[in-house]
Amino acid sequence: METVLPGIGDDAGALLRINLTYLWRHRRLPNLADPTLFTELVQLRKLRDRDLRMPAMADKVAVKALVAARLGRAWVVPTLWHGTTLPEQSRWTSPIVVKSRHGCNQNLFLPDGGAADWPAVWRQAAGWLGASYGGWLDEWLYTQIPRGALIEPFVGTDGQLPIDYKFYVFGGRVSHVQVHLDRAHDHRWVVHDSDWVPLANGAPRLPRPSALREMIAAAEELASNMDFARVDLYQPGAQPLFGEVSFYPGSGLDRFDPPALDAAMGALWLRAGGHRLVTRQPAPTAIEVAV
Repeated sequence: METVLPGIGDDAGALLRINLTYLWRHRRLPNLADPTLFTELVQLRKLRDRDLRMPAMADKVAVKALVAARLGRAWVVPTLWHGTTLPEQSRWTSPIVVKSRHGCNQNLFLPDGGAADWPAVWRQAAGWLGASYGGWLDEWLYTQIPRGALIEPFVGTDGQLPIDYKFYVFGGRVSHVQVHLDRAHDHRWVVHDSDWVPLANGAPRLPRPSALREMIAAAEELASNMDFARVDLYQPGAQPLFGEVSFYPGSGLDRFDPPALDAAMGALWLRAGGHRLVTRQPAPTAIEVAV
């Protein structure tokens, strides 16, 4: 599918916001005219990339059919319910997850199925459904996903959230695996290469997942024919499970550990086709846009 690339200066407001949020998090302005860093390329994707495959793959309801077709139904967490308004009363007694269809970090983990305080769950989900997502960080693709919510069975073990394996795929090949631990209490992550070697000095040695090769192959299959996507998977048991696909990891505002990963991943993205995002005209700075 052809990607639409609007001019980098077409939305001066978006350019100003992106420069200022990047400056706030990274303590410097992004180089959008000649980017070398992964985090800079994420900003350019937000400004310029309108590939219609991205909203379809980030839609937490619609993507399940794609995953089932490419990987098999065993990889898909079942959907217990989806719609635009939660049921007035909970229908579940076992652990569930309530999440928004069209946003990120909008989820509730309910060990009792919501029986304890469903009205509070209902009100929080209504807040998600009453607002679009992605506008304040200029993450275009989320504005293209229908607003909605879905409910899935909880896939963790003994009430603990599953380890989240995030596979960075450049040009159809996994280069790095970011492992997120203890997301409910002491959230932290460790980046490995594709051979499961941790890349930060002093990083803990984490057990290699038994299905690592299968998960790498699955991530590469789902992100084939794209210059970059991050595919998130779980392995709570023998069978790995699909989580989601991200095209703006951390909105390009998270700092890498080690910091050199920002340049290393930027180089991989540019070689895989990220150069298409780079305008031939010098990008104005935030100060120039503000004036």
